[in-house]
Parts: sequence; C-alpha cells; structure tokens
Amino acid sequence: MSRYMLCVCNNCGFASLLFKQEYPPKMFLLLEWINRYHASLNICRNVCTIYIELTVVWYAVLVCADKPIVVFFRVKMAKYKVTVHTHNIATATTMNNVFIKLVGENGESKRTWLTSLKGGFYQGTTSREFDVVCPSSLGTLVLIELDKQPLPLFPQDAWFPSKVVVTTPEGDTCQFPIYRWIMDKEVHLFREGTAKRLCDETNHLARYSREKEMKTRTEQYCWDTYKEGFPGSMKADNPLDLPSEIQFSFTKATQFLFTAATGITELKLKGYSDSKKNWKNIDEISKVFCCNRTVISDYAQEHWKEDEFFGYQYLNGCNPMLIRRCSELPANFPVTEDMVKPSLRGSSSLLRELQSGTIFLLDYKNLDGLKANVINRKKQYMAAPLVLLYRTPDEKLIPIAIQLKQTPAKDNPIFLPSDSEYDWLLAKIFVRSADFQEHQLNVHLLRTHLLAEVFAVALLRNMPMVHPLYKLLIPHTRYTLQINLLARAFLIADEGVFTKFAASGGEGMIEILRRSVASLTYSSLCMPEDITARGLESVPNNYYRDDGLKLWHIIYRFVEEVISFYYKRDSEVQEDQELQNWIKDIFDHGFLAQECTGIPQSFSTVPEVVKFVTVVIFTCSGQHSAVNSGQYDYGGWMPNTPISLQQPPPTTKGQSTESTMLETFPDVGTTAQGMSTMWLLSKQSSDFVALGQYPEEHFNEEPPCRMIQKFQTELKVFSENINARNSRLPVPYTYMDPAVVENSVAI
Repeated sequence: MSRYMLCVCNNCGFASLLFKQEYPPKMFLLLEWINRYHASLNICRNVCTIYIELTVVWYAVLVCADKPIVVFFRVKMAKYKVTVHTHNIATATTMNNVFIKLVGENGESKRTWLTSLKGGFYQGTTSREFDVVCPSSLGTLVLIELDKQPLPLFPQDAWFPSKVVVTTPEGDTCQFPIYRWIMDKEVHLFREGTAKRLCDETNHLARYSREKEMKTRTEQYCWDTYKEGFPGSMKADNPLDLPSEIQFSFTKATQFLFTAATGITELKLKGYSDSKKNWKNIDEISKVFCCNRTVISDYAQEHWKEDEFFGYQYLNGCNPMLIRRCSELPANFPVTEDMVKPSLRGSSSLLRELQSGTIFLLDYKNLDGLKANVINRKKQYMAAPLVLLYRTPDEKLIPIAIQLKQTPAKDNPIFLPSDSEYDWLLAKIFVRSADFQEHQLNVHLLRTHLLAEVFAVALLRNMPMVHPLYKLLIPHTRYTLQINLLARAFLIADEGVFTKFAASGGEGMIEILRRSVASLTYSSLCMPEDITARGLESVPNNYYRDDGLKLWHIIYRFVEEVISFYYKRDSEVQEDQELQNWIKDIFDHGFLAQECTGIPQSFSTVPEVVKFVTVVIFTCSGQHSAVNSGQYDYGGWMPNTPISLQQPPPTTKGQSTESTMLETFPDVGTTAQGMSTMWLLSKQSSDFVALGQYPEEHFNEEPPCRMIQKFQTELKVFSENINARNSRLPVPYTYMDPAVVENSVAI
C-alpha cells in the first residue's frame, strides 16, 4: 500500500460510529492503517466515504450512519502528471525539497512533495513525471502553488525553474511559466500560461492571484528621480537591491566584471590610464589597445582624415540621428556661394543643390553655451558646430563647410576643404568630439537606455505575468534595469568615467540631457516618421535607414498579428485598465507628462497599441544596437572620436599645425579611459539573446507561437540578405543584423 486518504463526515458522526461497531479483524486492521494517514473532509448527507489507495487502484468504503453496513466498490480517481523544468543558467539547481499544489476551478489537490531519486532539480534538465492524485477532476487548472523547504544538510538555496507542465486526466497539457528565482520557503503562485486580460478573468482565485501579484510588484518596482528633468528610473541603490529575476545572470555578471577589469588592468600595466602627458605623435595612439582591434576600427585608423569617411559616419556610424536634409541655410550659418563653389561638382551652385536636395545639415545646438569639464585640473573645450554636407554625383557624402560656434562672428570663421590641411582637419576633429557628446548623452543614453528603463518599470508595475503584453514585452527588458543602474553608478555619477573624462562631464552633461528630454518627440522614435522628417528617404548608401526600416516593418507586422489576436475591437483596448495604466505611467514618468512630446496618454484603438509596442521593441533592440554596437569600431581610434579636447576651437585660419592638433587631443590617461569604456560597452556577453529568440516560453497558445516562428523566419532571411550585401562593401554595416541585435538594452 503506497498511501491512504481518510474522508470523514463530521455531521453524521462517522468516526465515532466506526470504532463502536464490531467489524471483522481484517477490516479493523485496515481502518487502523487508514487512521495513520492524512484525513480530510468529504461531507455527503448520511453516507461517509473512506478512500483507500492500494498501489494504483482506488476503492471506497461506504458506511451508512443509520446502519453499520460496509460496502466495497471501485472508484476511478483523477491523476495529474507533473513535469518540472529547471532553467539552463548557472546556479539554477536546487537540492531542497520541492512541493506543489494544483488549483483548479472545481477544487485543489493536496500539497504534494515532488521527491526525486536524483536528489534535486538540476539546471537545464527536465524532471521525471510526478503523480498528483485527486479524488475527482479539479476542472480547468487556474494556478499552481510552489514552495521549497531546505533539508538538514542542505541550507536554503536559490532555484530557477523555467516552467511546470501538467497533463490532466482528460489528456490536456497545461504549462505554467515561472522564469524567476525562488530563494525562500514561502509559497509562490503561478498562473496557467494562457494569456488573459483582466476582463477575461472569471475565476475568483485567478483575480485574487492577479491582484496579489500586482500588489507585490508595485512594492518591488518603485519610481525614482535621478535628476530633476530626467525620465523616471528604478528606485535602487545597488544591483543587489533589484529583484533577483531582473539581475544579471552569474555568467553575465562574471564576464562583465572580467572585461572591465582586464581592460583597465592592461592600460595600467602599460602606464596609460593614469598618465597626464600629451601625445607626442599619432603613431603612439595606436599602441593603447593594439590587441583590441576590429575590422572597422582598423579602417577608421587608416581613413579618419578623409572627407568621405567623415560624411559616411553620419549615415552609418554611431550617430545616424543628427543629419537632415537642408533646403534653406540657417540664419546663423552664413555660408556663401563663393565659399563652397570649389567643393561642388561641375557648374552647379549652392542654391541649385539646396533645391535639389543634395545638401545636408548637422546642427549641434544642443551643446551651445555649455560649461566644459575640468580634467586633471585642466580646462577642457567643446564646440557647438554647424556643418554642411554635400552629396556628390558619385553618391559620396562630404563636408563642405564647418562653423564651430552657433553665433557668427569674426573669431568664428567658417572652415572649408580649401583651407590648410590642419585648419580643416582640426575643424573636423572638433565636430567629431561634439558628436561624441551628443551621441553618448542624447542618442544613446536618453533615447535608448533611459527610455528602455521607463518601458520596463512601467511594464513590471502594471502588467501581471498572464497579460499578453507582458508576455510580448518582457524579453525586451532583460538586464536593462541593472545595466542602467551600473551606468548611473559608474559612468554618470560624480566619480563616474563620463563625468571625470568627457568634455561634457559634470554640469554640461546634466544640461545636455535636460535639453534632450525637452526636445524628445514620439515621431522621432518612430523610424519611418523620423526618416521622412529628416528628408533622408532617397540618400544613397544609407544602410542605417535601409536596414532599420526593414527591421521596423518586420517588427511591426509581428506586433500587429499578436496584438490583433488578443484585441479584436477598439473597445477592448479602451476597457483594458492594465494597458491604460501602463501607457499613462510611461507618459507621466518617462515623458514627464509633457503633451508636446506627442506620446499618447491613453490608447483608443488597436493600431495605436501596435505602433507604440513597435516603438518599444525597436528602441530596445534595433535602435540600441545601431547606436551602441559601433562605439569601439568608430571610437577605438581616438582621433576619429575624441572624448574631450584640451584647446579651444580655433578663431583664425592659418595657425594650426600637427603640433596644435596633438596639443588639442585629450591627454594619454583620458584617451585610455575613454577607449577602455567604449570597448566594455561594445562587448557582448556569451549569454546574449538575439532579437526574436525567446528562450523563455511565455506564450502557450498555438497562434502566437506560430507568429513567433514566422517572425524568426523573416529575421533569418533578412540577416542573410544583410550578409550578402555586406560581402560587397568596403565597410560592412552589421548593426541592424538580427543575428547580432540583442533583444534588449543589456549593455
């Protein structure tokens, strides 16, 4: 006999009657066996029932309260098969005892110990099938309760189950996604994986678990304000304050720390990181990270002085977000026909080129009037340039005029390609340094990292695990909260690398971010609208645009299919309070309740939801990759992207020399710090998850699973097309390749 269950009717006094009657000896012994095991109540008018399990066969013993008559007959019991999956990440194993309870619409099972001869649940493995037996079917399963208790020789450990799969007596398979750390002895509730909006919940237990989950989440994920005028952020002082399921994995944390430590150690051993000396010649710079080279960093080192490479970077480099078509010169940029005539091909004129759409503008007005940093007790400098770019008949983009300050003046000359070599080169160096500040703070930090954090915190505060939008978006929040916490602690804090070693560090950094937040718009986050607004629809060799638009539309189609599966009518969008709370949280805390941004405060239609969710996924994946992954490619060779400059912008022409340029470059230590940081921020972890890959299976229904497979197929074909094109290019553009685009802002 494996186990017995005694069901007693207290109303008819069955237990008392049982032991007062004279039964055959064998029956009395049987009842003694029963008495040693678990008892529970089964009220049934005047008949009391004892359920007895003999191996896998169940029998019932009925005793009538009126007459001491015993009747035996066979009863069919409900048997559930339970399989537990432990996630394949480091330290996910548990040696503790694990218990489960199944809860359905018609009742619940007893708490069952999932005992295993293997002695534990090991990472990356599937357990054997466990039986959970109930007197009758529990009906539709609503949730499971999981808890684990330590053994005497095994203290409390951390366990990361991925999912529990239950096969019902009716032959149905139910999946319960978990994907979180269980580190205590408490009972944890997990819902059956079918996506449900709040209006879909008809069971009171389901509603209760939903409310309980959201109450816990709003306590765990709290808004904070890092600086006045910044988007809201996650309230936490250090990574250990974050809930365990959003922290770096052991693998990610180890590799991140190792990359950071080895980079700075290498520079210290070479004597670079603390050096305050100026560079003596260009060749010295190549020795800083001679072992950490990429195809593009080598290309940049060879071609950084060339006008064509300068222009190319504004289409396909780290910051493709500033360039826009110019049909009329700004009033504060008084370029004349005579100035640029030598740079225009054939008999063309500036006016004609403006009208034909071949002139483009870079305007760094965001940097105007800012106080530059002081590094090693030496004042630094940065410019707020205006740059004219010209698209040549052979489809090259070249600079034809540079003004280094926003206000025209005699001491603010317009530099031209016809000027002396070092006048023109130094002007371009100031532009590239300005681009570093604009790119890092506005394009990279604000428009991907900080916005991704807003999207993530709002999601975790307002969407339960069972909501379809949670299932769709949670993969795109992986590691974001911790990487941003580290950025605030080690990059932009008072002693952070950016604060100490960038020209815009300190007061300038705060002001740039505030100005950038004030100018942020919804349309600029929607790539098709942004490309149109900047007049870049037909610019040749713009791979950021070409690949980005294709990737945008692939994501859009996927999102449209998934959202339309769960929201058939606009009224369903309007009535989903959790969805409305999510977008309102984003509007209030991410965009500071500024209506001028164009960010929706609520959703009225299905297409509105589709568009915004596409923005979220694209921002966290493709856009972040486009402005992050090439940092070392284009910044690893410092002269191409100086983190700071030690001399003021030139005020006259004909005075610059190679010596002037070397004195203007950041000192050796500042260069080394900047290069090591860009190397760290461009380095992928081995547990990188590519766009469209979902190792965590949150969706259970067949239609969304088919949609994911279709999405993955489209991404694979797109990746193959990019690789085929890149094989013909001197400088490959890979930053929008789905194979190297990470699902989330994780670095």
